[in-house]
Amino acid sequence: MKDTMTYAFPDLTRLFDPQSIAVVGASDKPHSIGNHAMINIVQHSSFGGRLYPVNPKQDQVMGLDCYPDVASLPEPVDVIIVVIPARGVRAAVEQAGAMGVKFAVILTSGFSEADDWGRAEEAALVEISQRTGIRLYGPNCPGLVNLSVPLGMTFSPAFKDDLTPGPIGLATQGGGLGRNMLQHGDRGVGIACWSSSGNECDLQVADFVHHMADDPDVKVIGCLIEGFKDGARFAAACRHAAEMGKPVVGLKVGRSDYGARAAQSHTASITGSAEVNSAMFRQLGVIEVHDLDELVDVAQLLARKLPSGDEKIAVFASSGGAASLCADNVGASDLELSEFTPETLARLGEVLPDYAAIDNPIDTTSISISHPEAYGQALLAAATDANTGLVLAPLPMDYGSYTEHNAGLLAEVQAQTDIPVVPIWMSERTGAGYKVLADAGLVPFRSLRNMGLAVRRWIDHGKWRAARDVGWAPLVAVTGSEPLPDTTRTLTEAEGKRALAAAGVTVSAPEVAATADEAARIAARIGAPLAMKIVSAQIAHKSDIGGVMLNVAPGEAARAFDVIMSNARAARPDATLDGVLLEPMAPDGGLEAFVGVARDPVFGPVMTFGLGGIYVEVFRDVTRRVLPVTGDMARQMMDELTCAPLLQGARGQAPRDLEALADLIVAVSDYVAAHPEVVELDLNPVWVGASGQGARALDAVIVVAA
Repeated sequence: MKDTMTYAFPDLTRLFDPQSIAVVGASDKPHSIGNHAMINIVQHSSFGGRLYPVNPKQDQVMGLDCYPDVASLPEPVDVIIVVIPARGVRAAVEQAGAMGVKFAVILTSGFSEADDWGRAEEAALVEISQRTGIRLYGPNCPGLVNLSVPLGMTFSPAFKDDLTPGPIGLATQGGGLGRNMLQHGDRGVGIACWSSSGNECDLQVADFVHHMADDPDVKVIGCLIEGFKDGARFAAACRHAAEMGKPVVGLKVGRSDYGARAAQSHTASITGSAEVNSAMFRQLGVIEVHDLDELVDVAQLLARKLPSGDEKIAVFASSGGAASLCADNVGASDLELSEFTPETLARLGEVLPDYAAIDNPIDTTSISISHPEAYGQALLAAATDANTGLVLAPLPMDYGSYTEHNAGLLAEVQAQTDIPVVPIWMSERTGAGYKVLADAGLVPFRSLRNMGLAVRRWIDHGKWRAARDVGWAPLVAVTGSEPLPDTTRTLTEAEGKRALAAAGVTVSAPEVAATADEAARIAARIGAPLAMKIVSAQIAHKSDIGGVMLNVAPGEAARAFDVIMSNARAARPDATLDGVLLEPMAPDGGLEAFVGVARDPVFGPVMTFGLGGIYVEVFRDVTRRVLPVTGDMARQMMDELTCAPLLQGARGQAPRDLEALADLIVAVSDYVAAHPEVVELDLNPVWVGASGQGARALDAVIVVAA
């Protein structure tokens, strides 16, 4: 596999930390976009470099000498920020590229998201970038902020209020939703930097993920994605983040048809299939979430500590109801309470009253008011317990100064252990205690439901890290994202099976008869009940037109041949009929599965696996993997099915030959990887015998580029 580092990701250091900036469209006019952009740099940032306003109508802006155009600047700056109307943007970028400016942050709207003129102008900007080397950020974006400086290259009037620095990097396509996540600073969430890439005519989310993976100020990367410009590039960037030990938390818009249509109209990118996106995220270790608060909850927890995957949970509360409800949510989220060591139980017994509940979950009762020092000592005992990997502290109500004091104790205990102490603020009243927790970086969850989601995803990521196959890379990272071909052709079943057999895929052995007499001779030689099927490149669904007969006795083969050919001619007089395929029936008692591969335009070939019949048709019980599929992945796919017990031998049935099935799945993956012309492959059914009897494809449909 090609390593992801072979992708030519740009060096964005001078974009995120420029030494010189020009604001094209800078203005002293109150409430103008150019004025907001200047104010954010001059008044609300700690920018120590050189700043040049550009505006032909003003001699000075905010006390700085103003230049009439980009070409008049005294030096090729690191970044120009463009806030002029769309019709003037091309000239400004042309001048900047000609003089060697590194980056253009184009806040202006009215390009590919607007109309044909805008699309043509955006294409012209791309041509300038490719010709001169200037890299383009946007257009149609709110800008870029680096809170580690801080520096706001943005027109947002909220920038001055969203300056909480921290270890989370955000790479989004949506501006308003990205700003939403910055405003979680009010509960202690710290952001290192935020890119919001707009139309992505040049630089895209993948480039920012890759940059943040190398940024020492970033521990966790959060992504909000509406569509993919280049799925292969995104996969390569996320793989690099995993190599650097930086978890990526992803929220992909478009899980429903409504969302997919809205996202596509907003970004003009490929939204992709939600199921395929989820499969790729899972394999790359991207933690998929479904809402903004969930993204922030998971990211902040990962920033506090990377999980091992086997953490057990302690619940610590001063309310019996809160302790019980929290423990209930732990169980409902398939998490596990820790079993305190004898030493911990002894210490809890020393500091808590007899009527307190000292076994997990802990209920300290009213001592949080009457003896807060005992509350703190008990919390420390729980947080340093050898069997505990995380402490949940639900706070059901605000008791004013008492809650404020206890919040301080939570912060003090956290300072004495690397085990996360996680408060859950359940009250609608956010008093002084809430601010104490936020200021200490403890980031209170706002509900038990959110806690369960976040902690579950946190621990699952630890399991992924522990089991990660560091040598695996998605096939699309090697081949690149390719559009689907305009024209295709379908191999006959006989052609498909021969190709698969040559590649090591176990298939039934077909023979093709062109006449009834030939069918009789083949059947006599086989000497067993037969499956007989029409052979035609134009007929994919053979059973629908009476083109399949099963359990045909050898002596009936000639008659069956005539019936199948007659049915096919009647149903499809336009089709070329090559004859009838004959093969032995599979033994009784097998379980039917299916293995399919389809080429996704964003992430390349994707395998779908499940059991046949009602399990796929009614229950939609399937699992997916982006190719290549390894043996371990194949076995995981089997385990993930709801109906997995049927494969494993439920209710006294014989266990199926899972190793043979895994081998078949891997061989199919290898075949498709070696044959880029394959657009779609469908093996249905795949016969799976009892352990030791093997597995083989009984039918095969392969669609290739014409």
